[in-house]
Amino acid sequence: MARSKSSSRWLARHLSDPFVKQAQKDGYRSRSAYKLIELNEKDRLLRAGMRILDLGAAPGGWAQVAGKLVGRKGRVLATDILPMDALSNVDFIQGDFTEDATLQQLLAWLDSGKFDLIVSDLAPNISGIASADQAASMHLLELALHAAQQTLLPGASFVAKMFQGSGSEQFLKELRTHFTKVSVRKPAASRKESQEVYLVAKGFKSPE
Repeated sequence: MARSKSSSRWLARHLSDPFVKQAQKDGYRSRSAYKLIELNEKDRLLRAGMRILDLGAAPGGWAQVAGKLVGRKGRVLATDILPMDALSNVDFIQGDFTEDATLQQLLAWLDSGKFDLIVSDLAPNISGIASADQAASMHLLELALHAAQQTLLPGASFVAKMFQGSGSEQFLKELRTHFTKVSVRKPAASRKESQEVYLVAKGFKSPE
C-alpha cells in the first residue's frame, strides 16, 4: 500500500530529526528520552535510590533514563497498555493504570510504601478532532494527578505532559493547590509546532 502524503512527510521529518538520530547513537529507545534528561538537568528530579512510577511508559524512553539514574538501590515501576521490553532497574506492569486490576498490582509492588517521583508522558490516541483530542489529553492528565495524590510521598514530585488548550489553565490552578512549586517547561526535544509542554510539580502537599 502506498503511503499517504502526510505519512510520507512524517516519516521524512522523523528520519531527519536530530533527536531521533542522537537516540539511535546513544542507544535510547525513543527521542523522548532527551525530554526527561533536560527536565532532570533543570529541576534535579532523579537521584540514586529513588522509587519512581512511569505512567504510559512504552516503548521505554523515560523508564530507560530513570532506571540508569536511580541505580541498583532504586527502582522504577513502568506501566502501559502496550508491551515493553525489559530494562535494568525497571519493573513493568502491562495494563491500564486507571483500572482496578492494574492499580492493585501497582499497590502490591509498593508494599505499603510511596513513590518519590511520578512521571507521565501520556498522550491519547489521536482522532484528528482537535476538541476531542484535547479533552482526552486533559482527562488522562487528571487521572495521572489522581494517581499521584494516592501514591506520592509528602514533598515528592510529579512530572507530566500537558497539551496547551481548553482546560489547561484550570488544570494548572488545580496542580498548584497540591504542590508547593509548579513550573512549565518546553524541552528542546519537544517539537516547536507541538502544543505540548511539561509540568514539573515539586513539594507534594499530602492530604494525610
